Amino acid sequence: MNNKLNTLKFALAGGIWLGLCALLATICAVVDAPGFRPFAELFNQFYGPYGYSISWVGSIIGAFWGFVEGFTHLGFFALIYNWLNKNN
Repeated sequence: MNNKLNTLKFALAGGIWLGLCALLATICAVVDAPGFRPFAELFNQFYGPYGYSISWVGSIIGAFWGFVEGFTHLGFFALIYNWLNKNN
């Protein structure tokens, strides 16, 4: 039984997911949807030095950095999973 993860596909899925989360959370904060402002402010703490702001343009920048972060983190996760699974 092959339990190996496809690292590239897993990383792409994570990047797309986190990018969309950042995009939607920022858009919801811009239009003052209840409950989204704290999430957008958290993104501002992490991505603010890289151009992010709680605005329409900031939502695109947040989506980009969300994609980069999700791609990187879940790509490493898949690599570590495959390495641990190989050593079983």
